[in-house]
Amino acid sequence: MFMFEKAMVGSRRYWIWVGALLAVIAVAFGFYLHQLSYGLGLTGMSRDVSWGLYIGQFTFLVGVAASAVMVVLPYYLHNHKEFVRMTILGEFLAVSAVTMCMLFIMVDMGKPMRVFNVFLYPQFHSVMFWDMLSLSGYLVLNATITLVTLHAEQQDVSPPHWIKLIILLSIPWAISIHTVTGFLYSGLPGRLAWRTAIMAPRFLASAFAAGPALLILLCFLLRRQTGYDVGKKAINGLAVIVTYAMIINVFFIAMEFFTAMYSRVPGLTEDFEDLYLGTVSHTSLLPWGRTSIVLMAAALVLLLVPRMRRNEKTLAVACALVFSSLWIDKGVCMVVGGFIPSPLGTLTRYVPTLPELAITLGVWAVGALMVTVFYKIALSVEIAKEASYVPAYEFARTAGAVGLQAQAGGAALAPGSGAPGQENGEVSGKGEQEWHQ
Repeated sequence: MFMFEKAMVGSRRYWIWVGALLAVIAVAFGFYLHQLSYGLGLTGMSRDVSWGLYIGQFTFLVGVAASAVMVVLPYYLHNHKEFVRMTILGEFLAVSAVTMCMLFIMVDMGKPMRVFNVFLYPQFHSVMFWDMLSLSGYLVLNATITLVTLHAEQQDVSPPHWIKLIILLSIPWAISIHTVTGFLYSGLPGRLAWRTAIMAPRFLASAFAAGPALLILLCFLLRRQTGYDVGKKAINGLAVIVTYAMIINVFFIAMEFFTAMYSRVPGLTEDFEDLYLGTVSHTSLLPWGRTSIVLMAAALVLLLVPRMRRNEKTLAVACALVFSSLWIDKGVCMVVGGFIPSPLGTLTRYVPTLPELAITLGVWAVGALMVTVFYKIALSVEIAKEASYVPAYEFARTAGAVGLQAQAGGAALAPGSGAPGQENGEVSGKGEQEWHQ
């Protein structure tokens, strides 16, 4: 049922990529064993900056995981068939992102076994407990959805009706995981930069921009490398979602900046001045904060002009800018910046160490490996199913035109061979059609 045998066959380029990821993971694991033995003193964190790069990546990736709802909701709830080819990709991206979140929590713990104390000795008033519960539940939901639906497509049968209830449950659950993460920050009274009622909405807005932007880039990459095309209509629809989410996110940041600078509340004002103006002290975060703002502005310029947004080259650049700017904003500036200044007014410089950077890169390599394997399996099933519905004479007539080709080493056929009059992404099996009916 897991179909991992499909990921064990591929071209030479595929295995070079997998081997490179495994090498990065192995090096990172070596650094982690050193950290496990020596302690978190190996990192750049300190008494005044107790959350660093690890928790920053965790916070950012929770948003990437939650963003799967942006393709699940229109397809399953509003029956937008153009998202049919993209939905399984979004679900697998969510599974990989949640796994990375949990790994970053593990490496941030001095003793990883202490994570289990959250479940062994639950404290229902603790936001950390609900955060772990929501993440674990979201991982189980998405893993169940992907396994059941993909297996049904492989067998060319209708998915069981109960799975649609799981899918509908995953939609509010996706929103809850980043909402609870926002509460984790805004509920800390000693950190003025985080103590805001719009922290959770700001998290959600950035999530619904960064996650779909990454998914668009992955779809472009898949089409270039394998010929698998999710369809232009789906890409354009998701680009509009990214645009609106990015506008809301920038609006929230502007609201925070105005509140801090106009009110001149001690502690809050210094945080924004340190991040964006550099009038308090020239810390290591000033270039990051300014770079994030510049990238956001450039991304909005490309996204707000319809002609540029519909052009795939400029859209790819815009999505890369969106993803990079939000990674800097949430993965670096927001988390570390919240500790500057400390409640005692201390300005502490934070710079990640080499082991910290290596371990972080290793966790990202784990996520990239999971996405690679999952997409390899999904594309093999999807393309094989679509090829089985193309008549032999039609397949022979259109094979050269649409780029269907057998890849060396057993890679799947590229899609895009629907019947005349059908756009890419409109071909679906009879089991799937019966289920949606």
